[in-house]
Parts: sequence; C-alpha cells; structure tokens
Amino acid sequence: MGKAYSMDLRDRVQAEIASGQSRRAAARRYEVSPSFAVKLADRVSRTGSAAPARQGRPPGGGKLAAHLKALLEWVEAKTDITMPELAAKLKAERGVTAHPASLSRLLLKAGLSFKKNTAGLGSRARGRSPGA
Repeated sequence: MGKAYSMDLRDRVQAEIASGQSRRAAARRYEVSPSFAVKLADRVSRTGSAAPARQGRPPGGGKLAAHLKALLEWVEAKTDITMPELAAKLKAERGVTAHPASLSRLLLKAGLSFKKNTAGLGSRARGRSPGA
C-alpha cells in the first residue's frame, strides 16, 4: 500500500492553490502529480481539511466474522480438526466457502494456537489474549 504525502507538503500545495495558482502549476512547482493537486483541492473544498483519508479496509469485517462463534464451537468440540476439515464443515453447514489459510488467520486472531504436546500430537488451545 502506498504512503500518503506529508502534511507539510499537502499544506504547501494547498496554500499555492489558495493563493491563485492553478492546480497543475502547483503540482509542477512541488513535483507532485497533477492528479494529486486536483484531488487535494477537491478534498479541501469538501471536508475543509488537507489530511489524508484512512487507508485500508476497516478491521472486524469480512465474510467469516459472522461465523466466528460457530467456528470456535467446532474447534472446541474437536480440538484436532484440520483447517481443510473446518473449511469443508463451514461449506456444508453454512454454505460459505473459505480457504483454510483464512480460517487459520481468523482463529489465531481469536486467540487460538496450535500446540504439539510431548507425544507429538497436536491440539488447539486458547493462547494469550491478543494485545496482552
């Protein structure tokens, strides 16, 4: 993902435009694209701020978020369930197709981890809470 221009540069380009220069002339002077200057001026006129918008998708969404409770229950019921088995069960019972890696990431974020014991057998267990 790209990085937003600094507020200093944004303010200088906006000041140039506000002083009467064209958007393209301001872009040439500060060596930014004309598109940036046009979009910046539009943003300032709409919001009153030159600050960049938030990048990326908001956290907590996604198609699996609605099924997290069921997934956790299935894992608690059968602690040695594999991700492909979990994906197949989700498809059969809920009609939702998900890649096993996506399920693994979701369960890791939910605090589950896969640990092997001394016998070499694996089981899922609740780990530390995220952020702790």
